[in-house]
Amino acid sequence: MLVYVTCGGCPLTWHGLSISAFNDLWQFFKLSASSGVMMCLESWYYKVLMLLTGNLDDVTIAVDALSICINISNWELMIPTGFFAGIGVRVANELGAGNGKNAKFATIVSVVTSLIIGFIFFLMILLFNDKIALLFTKSEQVLDNVQNLKFLLAFTILLNSIQPVLSGVAVGSGWQSTVAFVNIGSYYIIGVPFGVFLGLVFNFGIKGIWGGMLCGTFVQTLVLSYMTSKCDWDKEAREVSNHGEKQSLIEK
Repeated sequence: MLVYVTCGGCPLTWHGLSISAFNDLWQFFKLSASSGVMMCLESWYYKVLMLLTGNLDDVTIAVDALSICINISNWELMIPTGFFAGIGVRVANELGAGNGKNAKFATIVSVVTSLIIGFIFFLMILLFNDKIALLFTKSEQVLDNVQNLKFLLAFTILLNSIQPVLSGVAVGSGWQSTVAFVNIGSYYIIGVPFGVFLGLVFNFGIKGIWGGMLCGTFVQTLVLSYMTSKCDWDKEAREVSNHGEKQSLIEK
């Protein structure tokens, strides 16, 4: 890809290396660091779920069942992750071009499309969860535990069909720092403590841990939905365009 870009494959965008490549490097670094923190907080969240499950009685069966559910969820998550990447680039491009309405329209289309796909998988989990689990194990105990978790798995998939798309919109809009704080609050101040109390203190087991942490995901999705719905896209586009014009003047 590097050879393609630098050796003539992108004549309209690559004109050779210049000192301009180092302009706003500190701002780019801060944005990249914020993105990394945002993504790590999301990625680590369900790893915490696995760690907490290790404190339950009959931990082997519980971890086996949870691992199967998380694997199924991660398979489906590849679709919203694709929307995450696509909408992030699209929103950034539209805002950079000064098209706030187009950024808003792309956001609506992505969220609705991903939600429809997520709802289809939501129904598939409710109807065929026991059949899908057979891909991983034939243990009756583990299958029974997976079946008991099907509602939590289904709702996790449904929420995860919206949340990554909204995170992609945040990345394209440059809200990474804000979303990092949202993730800390919803995941680690609400979700994890709630899961600990339900699962370990009130002895609801794996359902309590997962249900509590699912509440954290729900809160995060609500906050991101609110931020996106209240966004003044035309104002965002003007700010990006003004920054681009200032940068062009500096380069000239």
